[in-house]
Amino acid sequence: MTGFQYITVESAEAIATIAVNRPDKLNALNAATIEELDAAFRAVAADETVLAAIVTGTGAKAFVAGADIAELSKMGPLDGIAVSRRGQTAFRFLETMRKPVIAAVNGFALGGGLELALACHLRVASSRAKFGLPEVKLGIIPGYGGTLRLPRIVGRGRALELILTGEMIDAQEAWRIGLVNRISEPDALMEDARALVKRIIANGPVALALALESVDNAENAAPEPALRLESDLFGLLASTSDMREGMQAFLEKRAARFEGR
Repeated sequence: MTGFQYITVESAEAIATIAVNRPDKLNALNAATIEELDAAFRAVAADETVLAAIVTGTGAKAFVAGADIAELSKMGPLDGIAVSRRGQTAFRFLETMRKPVIAAVNGFALGGGLELALACHLRVASSRAKFGLPEVKLGIIPGYGGTLRLPRIVGRGRALELILTGEMIDAQEAWRIGLVNRISEPDALMEDARALVKRIIANGPVALALALESVDNAENAAPEPALRLESDLFGLLASTSDMREGMQAFLEKRAARFEGR
């Protein structure tokens, strides 16, 4: 996972860290950055040595401060559709990845940056982070899935207030409304994000993957088929070595040694 111009990707202890690396532009998302993020997400998904990922931004100011406005200002109607759908495709792949992904929000998460964070499974924020969808101030709307994901995470009323006013909120308010899972001091953000990831990947990797699949499916299904899939996945896990190891470890009062099969 090398050769990128606008992002960096590092891997250690089975955790990939993907950082948007345009600090001079507050990590704004241009088309090339979206392409590189998509490639990195797909590489992480395919890499059997990686169990989880953290997405963040380079520098102290911004996670991702939005899309590249200079680039967007030149688009026409067909370009606009293509730009939106390309970002949606990349972020939907991230959202449906069967490995846990945590956003470590180190600064401004605005517009496409907030939409990137929303596509991650969990969000840890620096106490200095700011969040918002300011697109209406530019005469557009969120185009990378913000109108879908924000209401699901914080509720319709709170989401509409953020979308229609275009105003920013701080980390404490983001935590209060359920937009972020926890808040860290700036210097401890990455350490706290990694600690959370390690707690997650200490569990059975097959179980984690199927839990993510079941939750994602349930958001788009009626109760009966969603429950049927949950039962099917629950039953499927009964065929795994991980299930037998996990239960035997519990009975023997020891830590489980999962192998992902």
